[in-house]
Amino acid sequence: MKVSVVVCTYTMDRYDDFAEAVDSVLRQTYDPIEIVLVSDGNAEVADRMSEDFGHFDSVRVHCTDENRGISYSRTRGAELATGDLVAFLDDDAIATHDWIETLVETYESTDAYAVGGRLDPHWLVGQPSFLPEEFYWLIGCTERGFADHLEEVRNTYGSNIAFNREVFLDVGGYDEETGRKGDSHVQAHEAPACIRMREQYGRGVVYNEEAIVYHKIFEYRTEFRWLVGRAFWQGYSKRVMNLRHPEDEGNEGAYLRDLVTRYVPHRIRSLLRNPTVPRLTQLLSIFVFTAVVGIGYLYGLATYR
Repeated sequence: MKVSVVVCTYTMDRYDDFAEAVDSVLRQTYDPIEIVLVSDGNAEVADRMSEDFGHFDSVRVHCTDENRGISYSRTRGAELATGDLVAFLDDDAIATHDWIETLVETYESTDAYAVGGRLDPHWLVGQPSFLPEEFYWLIGCTERGFADHLEEVRNTYGSNIAFNREVFLDVGGYDEETGRKGDSHVQAHEAPACIRMREQYGRGVVYNEEAIVYHKIFEYRTEFRWLVGRAFWQGYSKRVMNLRHPEDEGNEGAYLRDLVTRYVPHRIRSLLRNPTVPRLTQLLSIFVFTAVVGIGYLYGLATYR
């Protein structure tokens, strides 16, 4: 089975991290792999891609006509790909050596249409003591209690997921109205594609916690103010998803239930047994982030049409 890995970027400011991501794909234990590199409307980036990686037979380089966002770039990469499976990796992520091998084994053993793995944080300036693991999704990493090993879920994160390529394109790829694009704050662009896949093919994404990708956490992503803003726009994005896909029940209710009935009580008991500043600040952060997500959702109710 041939696998195509799509890696996109759009600016020279991220190029060094992008190159490290591509290197991690080149070191995969699985073969055959095709690597499709997409520059989102930046000819300078595309030239550098060709210079650094164009000599590899397994690498293809493409530059879009204009900057159209991550959703368009990834879908375009899938269209150019020739593999049976198409996998996606962020330009600030590093895949473990057996990442693709593990995804393929999962795909073949479960008759899945899509498989995804775990995203672990790679702290570049140290882990913030106030950030609870239950809210790692704010930094694009797999949160506490996300799913059981080999459980079928609605979607995993967009930097660690592989689709049957024909299925992915048949459901329309990624929705250009979601994902990073200029000043757009609508996030979670992988969810709509997975929702359409489940509607048309009756299957979700199989989650394998042993397929690991490390997501770089830059300093600004550890700042409380940035995380609060991220929580707000995640809430807004959830409202957008509800409007665009009203038939999808999502997993937010189960997440909130576990947060209230399991994780918060456990943290309160731990704090009472052994009071520490990090335990207290993480507990308070849970309440703050949850409230801000709700405010973002209400803002979406009032403004998004």
